Amino acid sequence: MSEHTPEQLSPAAAAPAPAPSNPAQQRQRASQLAQALRQELHKALIGQNAVVDDVLTALIAGGHVLIEGVPGLGKTLLVRALARCFAGEFARIQFTPDLMPSDVTGHAVYDLQSEQFKLRKGPVFTNLLLADEINRAPAKTQAALLEVMQERQVTLEGRALAVPLPFMVLATQNPIEQEGTYPLPEAELDRFMLKLRMDYPEQAEELSMVRQVTRSTRADMLDVSPLRTLLQAKDLLAMQKIASDLPLDEQVLDYAVRLARATRTWPGLILGAGPRASIALVRGGRARALLRGGDFVLPDDIKGCALAVLRHRVRLAPELDIEGLAVDQVLQQLLDQVAAPRL
Repeated sequence: MSEHTPEQLSPAAAAPAPAPSNPAQQRQRASQLAQALRQELHKALIGQNAVVDDVLTALIAGGHVLIEGVPGLGKTLLVRALARCFAGEFARIQFTPDLMPSDVTGHAVYDLQSEQFKLRKGPVFTNLLLADEINRAPAKTQAALLEVMQERQVTLEGRALAVPLPFMVLATQNPIEQEGTYPLPEAELDRFMLKLRMDYPEQAEELSMVRQVTRSTRADMLDVSPLRTLLQAKDLLAMQKIASDLPLDEQVLDYAVRLARATRTWPGLILGAGPRASIALVRGGRARALLRGGDFVLPDDIKGCALAVLRHRVRLAPELDIEGLAVDQVLQQLLDQVAAPRL
């Protein structure tokens, strides 16, 4: 299938060029483009609706995503499908115990001809970065991502080098296999806007998946070649700007802050979420509002991304852990009990 730019999309997917100057029309066009992107991703990934929406939420909000799930659920497939739909640069790093920080960020090499050191940029100098099995690398290598995730730059040989914009890290990890893995440092976890959990598909979805894959001549499922390219880098930057400008009522802003602050004193949590969680809730709420085609942010937009924003920023008390309670269960109780404003 041929590739399409946003201007070549049918009217059902995106408004024709030139881009409308009216803010409401721009917002509508951005929303249509985001929804077209969602439909395209579902051509490669059967089911996992919530995970796809959350990845698009982070993409629109300009945040990073940590995807957790057992092997074979389509974590890498989802990222590769997103890269296929995006005309920017894509790089993949397979994290291993012997991976060095310079393998991620780059390093200086000596050029014999010029008799000078030259900087060789690492794979982080891209738009979409897949950090596969990130918890297999030691802490010092994981920390190589800290600066670039927060500041969109890498310091090499004393020089600060900016990465291309937009920039997004999508990391995957296996929650079951602990041998040969390293826990992610708290500071790095906090820089992921969302932590997503990818669960087993429903029976009907798995039936459909097996039927589709076994009919294919390919032995695997990682065939993303039929997907259309819908987004250029400039389109994504424009979409992120439109989302950041969506109206947000003061009561909704207060609700986002109250949710984050409630985790710091909530029974059963010994570590609460910091201010980055409040910021991520607001950014995520705006992105979800754009994705659903809304003109302003609703409390449900904030609540819809709250689990993904908070689950990696809080720590469960040991006694609840022993009882078999999960972080998500405690956070769900919090979401049910913190009153949302009525607009």
